[in-house]
Amino acid sequence: MLKVLRPGLARLLKPAGEALARTPLTPNMVTVIGAAGVTAGALSLFPTGHLFIGTMVCTGFVLADMLDGALARVRGSSGPFGAFLDSTLDRVADAAIFSGIAIWLVTHGQRVLAAVALFCLVAGSLVSYARARAEGLGLRADVGIAERTERLLIGLVAIGLSGLGVPYVLSAGLWILAVLSAFTFGQRVYAVRRAAAAQGRGQAGPGAPPGAASTEAGAASSGSTVV
Repeated sequence: MLKVLRPGLARLLKPAGEALARTPLTPNMVTVIGAAGVTAGALSLFPTGHLFIGTMVCTGFVLADMLDGALARVRGSSGPFGAFLDSTLDRVADAAIFSGIAIWLVTHGQRVLAAVALFCLVAGSLVSYARARAEGLGLRADVGIAERTERLLIGLVAIGLSGLGVPYVLSAGLWILAVLSAFTFGQRVYAVRRAAAAQGRGQAGPGAPPGAASTEAGAASSGSTVV
């Protein structure tokens, strides 16, 4: 949903990337620093009730984490391992944020809302996994109304406003996020189903017997996992 902002954000971050390029920092180091900062901030501040300060710390490190791409573009050093590391540590950071707020909710007797926070964590991971698994099979699943940027925006805004004393905002934010995450996961499953069906029809061809496409796809998938 916020994809339209990415070109503008890339231009905005370019000067910072150029400044970082003059330092010994590498894109992977920036990625690790950003994820470590979010994880430490969320797990130390949210469970102790410092929701607003924790949100500011996490937001700062989330923004810093965005600089790894800008630095990689400036240096021309982007590669598959950097993409893998970035995606993997994003899951760690997300887990820290929602686990931290779930711990705080449990300690304050809000077990149902804590379960919703954990649902948001699981659903968000499934959204990301669905895309990664689809791309591993040669299909596309980059659809959905609530990708990671949207999920972080909703979650952190709700947590931060709750820390400022705004009533019901955390409950509303987590429930909305849970619904949007589940819906986005459904969107991606449906998109993969359609793409797989279209791919199967193309592989089978007009004269192939029923089930030929699925057999070929299964054989290709099995073969790809054998080293």
